[in-house]
Amino acid sequence: MGDVLGVIVAGGRSRRMGGGDKCLRTLGGRPILEWVVERARPQSGELILNANGDPHRFDDFGLRVVPDMIEGDAGPLAGILTGLEWAKSNLPGCVWVASFAADAPFVPMDYIDRLLAAAEEMKAPLACAVSGGRTHPVCGLWRVELADDLRISIYEKDIRKIDRWTAQYPLASVEFSSDPVDPFFNLNRREDLEAAWGRRRVTNRQWGLRARTAPPWATAPTAPSTS
Repeated sequence: MGDVLGVIVAGGRSRRMGGGDKCLRTLGGRPILEWVVERARPQSGELILNANGDPHRFDDFGLRVVPDMIEGDAGPLAGILTGLEWAKSNLPGCVWVASFAADAPFVPMDYIDRLLAAAEEMKAPLACAVSGGRTHPVCGLWRVELADDLRISIYEKDIRKIDRWTAQYPLASVEFSSDPVDPFFNLNRREDLEAAWGRRRVTNRQWGLRARTAPPWATAPTAPSTS
């Protein structure tokens, strides 16, 4: 999908896991981020990581690391804007940006296909994933042409919440089944790692991904966050 840029948004502070980079904690002997990349990369024309601080702590993942273009703690909407602006500047043919949460290791392999189909059918500039009766604002599809509007909304209107901004536009909501596993299950607490390990067998079989080794629970990040 050459017209879709994938952006993994990793801006959270991970307070409930003790701080640091949540996506560098391990699930089944591998960093959570590796699980996300494994699912995001085949769906994206190009894939980048939105993260602040020292980019070298992500050297092992083969991703271009792009920091927020807004200083301070502006939340995930800043990551979306960063992706849109980066696409405008670096990928002239790019029409869409698809965002992935860095703490959601089970995102479906047909995630972008389904969001794109829904957005095009509705002629909507935005699409958002829904599962288990919950909307996942960070997991969505965004037209690159909205970059200027989003920048104005953040800088001049002080809009920081994704759903407040998306409420201004037609939005295609795409329901993903949460049976037997919610594909947007995210890891916010240490105990979520154990729950996720129990669910990974189902999702790996579903998408034909290879088996993993036994889990070292809640292993600390390989390098401290400098953000």
